[in-house]
Amino acid sequence: MIPITRRSGAVLAAVAAVLTLTAADLPGDPAATASGLGDRLYPDLGNPGYDVAAYDLSFDYRGNDRPLDAVTRITARALRPLTGFHLDFAAGTVSSVQVNGRPAAYEREREELVVTPEEPVPGGGELLITVVHTSDPRTPDSGWVRTADGLAMANQADAAHRVFPCNDHPSDKAAFTFRVTAPEDLTVVTNGVPDAAPAPAPASALTWTYRPANPMATELAQVSVGRSTVLRRTGPHGLALRDVVGAADRDRLEARLAMTPGQIAWMEEQVGPYPFETYGILSADTTTGFELETQTLSLFERRVLLAPEAVAAPLMVHELAHQWFGDSVTPAAWSDLWLNEGHATWYQALYAAQKYGVGLDEQLRAAYEGDTRVRQADGPPAAPKPPRPGKLGIFRNNVYAGGGLVLYALRQEIGASAFQRLERAWVGLHRDGNASTADFTALASAVAGRDLSGFLEAWLYGAATPPMPGHPDWVAGSAGHRTPMAPKPA
Repeated sequence: MIPITRRSGAVLAAVAAVLTLTAADLPGDPAATASGLGDRLYPDLGNPGYDVAAYDLSFDYRGNDRPLDAVTRITARALRPLTGFHLDFAAGTVSSVQVNGRPAAYEREREELVVTPEEPVPGGGELLITVVHTSDPRTPDSGWVRTADGLAMANQADAAHRVFPCNDHPSDKAAFTFRVTAPEDLTVVTNGVPDAAPAPAPASALTWTYRPANPMATELAQVSVGRSTVLRRTGPHGLALRDVVGAADRDRLEARLAMTPGQIAWMEEQVGPYPFETYGILSADTTTGFELETQTLSLFERRVLLAPEAVAAPLMVHELAHQWFGDSVTPAAWSDLWLNEGHATWYQALYAAQKYGVGLDEQLRAAYEGDTRVRQADGPPAAPKPPRPGKLGIFRNNVYAGGGLVLYALRQEIGASAFQRLERAWVGLHRDGNASTADFTALASAVAGRDLSGFLEAWLYGAATPPMPGHPDWVAGSAGHRTPMAPKPA
């Protein structure tokens, strides 16, 4: 994700802004609370009693000014005997719940749907849960983004459960199926590729079905409905690419969208094969204040794509990099968010340096000089302060600029060649899974052939910014109150 809080015509300011980004999440505590997993930043989200295997989501769209009728079907496995369980669900009305084919009692409790099945579910037993409900895009922070002609989703970090009932924590990745019915003059695109051609539905509507090939965290789900054109092209190794743009924008945005195949090839040179079956950009003609790496289909504000190339292109690489870091390899807890945003910020900065001549050391030095203030305000990269009310939430400077600095310092410490081996090993070892800061430290040590836990501990958890290897002249805190890098789109 890239939050955009200010923009500058200068490339350095734009990239710096990206490195300055924001995030917050502390290492997750495995201890579970009554209704949640006990994640340090979002303790009430998730549920320790079951593991979701698949979501089957049906939405009936009849305009973005009214609730969607919806059905959420969940296939899960009980991890212990259950007489009841919670689903995260904070918006919309519920009209019925079934568990394993039988009606189940339910009640709303804060942001939870508390379900009591007719019969207890044994440990290891299957849970087939069906919830008939509505999903209301008019609700503030609903997870839906209303556009001039439809909707898109923006669920990061904790908004998926305002769209559909779920186990809303990145540690529980699952398969997804989307079935979206909309008027026949609209186009529906979700994560992944269509399962089949749209099928006729009542009232001059069509039902679109998509089944992404890879498991996904709830925060990465995407459903777009609107008067859109789908532009198709081919990426490296025959990869199917598709972009979703307003019907009037196909020519105006073509120069930007045509950059994607080359950007994917560039990322593959850095970290290895692209991890999914498709990729593309979803252009939204609205103002969100962020860009978002929903899996296989990154959400961008139209205005960002229309910005000068030297500003827009590195931001495109930022969201593309998330397909490896955050989407394919998903954090085990929200405290591990720096692994997402730090990597995306690093590759954004590297791309800006290689393609647009923005000095890499210059970018990182600006971030380093402001890092003391960032740590004081938001906490160190892997031990951020809890989320604050407001649009930044956990996405604050410590995970963007701070995370990028951790990676740069590690590269300085072990060398560029070992660093690239580490990056390739990381995305290969944890593909389609979850991984933690401890996992990264262990792998870095293995690749380097020496214990890096002390080095990374200081950079990830220290209250003070450590000395930068190879740059004894860099002084942390010398930036005073200057923003080291301009904040980026989420």
